[in-house]
Amino acid sequence: MPNKRSGGGLSVTQQAAKFLGVSVLAGAVMAGIALPAAGALGLAAKGSVEGFDEIPANLKRPPLSQRTTILDAKGGQLATVYSRDRTVVELKNISPYMQKAIVAIEDSRFYEHGAIDLKGVLRALNRNAQSGGVAEGASTLTQQYVKNVFVEEAGDDPTKVAQATQQTIGRKVKELKFAIQVEEELGKKKILENYLNITFFGQQAYGVEAGSRRYFSKSSKDLTLAEAALLAGIVQSPTRYDPVNDPAEATKRRNTVLQRMAEVGDISPQEADAAQEKPLGLKVSQPKNGCIAAVKGAGFFCKYVEQEFLGNPVFGKTREARTKIWNQGGLTIRTTLDPQSQASVQASIKEHVYKSDSVATAVTLVEPGTGKILGMGQSKPYGYGKNETEINYSVGNDRGGSNFGFPTGSTFKPFVAAAALEEGRPAIQEYSSPYEMEYPSPVQTCSGKPWVNLKGEKLENESESEKGPYRLRKAMELSVNTYFVQMISDIGLCPVVKMTDALHVTQGNGDKLPEVPAIALGSKGISPLTMASAYAAFASRGMYCTPVAIESITQKANGQEKSLEVPKSTCSRAMSETTADTVNTLLRGVVDSGTGQEAGLTDGRDNAGKTGTTDERRNAWFVGYTPTLSGAVWVGSAMQNVKMRNIRIGGEYHELVFGGAVPGPIWKDAMTGALEGKESGQFNLVPIVEPPVQQPDNGDEDGDNGDNNGNNGGTTDGSTTDGNTTFPTPSFSLPEGFIQGNDNGGNNGNNGNNNGGFP
Repeated sequence: MPNKRSGGGLSVTQQAAKFLGVSVLAGAVMAGIALPAAGALGLAAKGSVEGFDEIPANLKRPPLSQRTTILDAKGGQLATVYSRDRTVVELKNISPYMQKAIVAIEDSRFYEHGAIDLKGVLRALNRNAQSGGVAEGASTLTQQYVKNVFVEEAGDDPTKVAQATQQTIGRKVKELKFAIQVEEELGKKKILENYLNITFFGQQAYGVEAGSRRYFSKSSKDLTLAEAALLAGIVQSPTRYDPVNDPAEATKRRNTVLQRMAEVGDISPQEADAAQEKPLGLKVSQPKNGCIAAVKGAGFFCKYVEQEFLGNPVFGKTREARTKIWNQGGLTIRTTLDPQSQASVQASIKEHVYKSDSVATAVTLVEPGTGKILGMGQSKPYGYGKNETEINYSVGNDRGGSNFGFPTGSTFKPFVAAAALEEGRPAIQEYSSPYEMEYPSPVQTCSGKPWVNLKGEKLENESESEKGPYRLRKAMELSVNTYFVQMISDIGLCPVVKMTDALHVTQGNGDKLPEVPAIALGSKGISPLTMASAYAAFASRGMYCTPVAIESITQKANGQEKSLEVPKSTCSRAMSETTADTVNTLLRGVVDSGTGQEAGLTDGRDNAGKTGTTDERRNAWFVGYTPTLSGAVWVGSAMQNVKMRNIRIGGEYHELVFGGAVPGPIWKDAMTGALEGKESGQFNLVPIVEPPVQQPDNGDEDGDNGDNNGNNGGTTDGSTTDGNTTFPTPSFSLPEGFIQGNDNGGNNGNNGNNNGGFP
């Protein structure tokens, strides 16, 4: 134990340090950098000693940045994410060959000297004097470890990295003082362990475990003599001795390490000769960093998890603090992603939509009652090449999605129905529902200032044969535009806004929905995740649960493992059980006999849902659910520039795309596979008894219409006839950049921003 003088004087170690600072430090510095003249030596020594006393006593050793592993709900690996690919291992789990090789080539007297090696300094001074430059350094492994700590602390800041590696007297002095401290505190074995875990081995591999797996696809504990020598040789210059890009130079360096190991007695000359004859034996594993390399088609879900971590205050008060934790890594993140559901989503997408198609699809599955995201995928893969994208079509802009989401069409109508039922309207509510009508005016709003139809704006139904009177069930099955606008006129806009607020339905950019009658027809852009989560509230009898993607997180740092707090789903009652049960009954009719028959599950499971197709058939939706699983499917062009008429999707020709005809089958297949072998429960259906109504029998599909003033999603410029059903062809265009451009499109509905009212 160091002896101290009375009165708190310097310990023996500190006295030695100061002595070294005077008599040897200049030599140590000279061994690391070339000074222009001997006259500088005295000034360097004097200045170094003064600075030595002012250096803080303790070296801050930040936790080593490591890779983060993202898992699915069953523990299967989805992706690894890292700023530096590193896996920290204990010395006992590192091959003895590796331990001996690194010591032999970098600091053969490591176990004999202290923080500084006087013999090494003198040897380096002699060689450097002979060469007239820096031919040999004299830094010990401990000093190299300290330098690496400085580099690690600098992170990815280029200025700080330059400061941590600059060849200056000041840095050498600092290295030396901290090296003395580290020698005292840690001991040789721990220093060697830390050094092997922190040093860079090239090819994005930090630490011996990552290096071993990169070059040989094996753990560092299994390294052979020749393999260990190769890795040890790389450390001096990872670029020059890179075995992948320059195997000849790497072989020479490996053999130098083997020869040195023989010279110091770690191996016999015969072992060295035998190892030198071996080929490099590389079995390179390519770096698989980031969500772009995620398996199971989970790239976008992986990115959602990352965005959730960086954007959620649960993980840190500021984004800067959260980013620091994320970059530090060492996290094991178990997510909610169900491998069976995810596989089913990907299989359905692959079957129905090709990545080369002019349109895309996005599919999201959510568990009612928990908010867990069980599946998420899309037909345009995560990437930067042709037919790839980095935009997650399933989520809002704040989590890496499109700027505005996508207009939802008639899939919005159940929210209007739920609001009316909560207001006391009966399930047999009847409205005249003419084929064409002006928007009712005035319509009450939450602010008390009514919306007024100042321009005499009109809306119409999908077909001229579609005219009332209708009651709620039939209007929902046929998706009658005028019925739901009359319903909003009856109850006012405020109940609808309160319902969508309770269901957390916002636009893709996070804005609230506008208080205009056209919202009944789905004119505003909303994300598939938002729609799936909102419909999940119907399945769970009125309880809305916020979506969650993360089950648990553990973090390893400094040899310790701890659990981090994660966001929990918050569940709240959005509507009464009776209202939810009634909506379930209504939407079950949509898949039984309405516009969603092609989506209906055929395995005897209770299921319900709603179709939606927007103006000029730029978007098509199906959102549906069973008591245990809710799913939303969107099909369209992210830029909203494809009208889905006379189009091939997934190799199949479609004269007209409807919510039931393209998204419906995608939903059906995704749900069927996700639910296979699982109980799905039953709805609490409500009997809806109503007297017969004189109702024309027509083949209307989604009833998605809009006028060209951006008000009702009606059809105004001719029609297409298919069999006995007439499908008017609406005229409408979204402003350029609606989805990914500026944010002045898609926000005003009836106020005339050329959006149309999308049923």
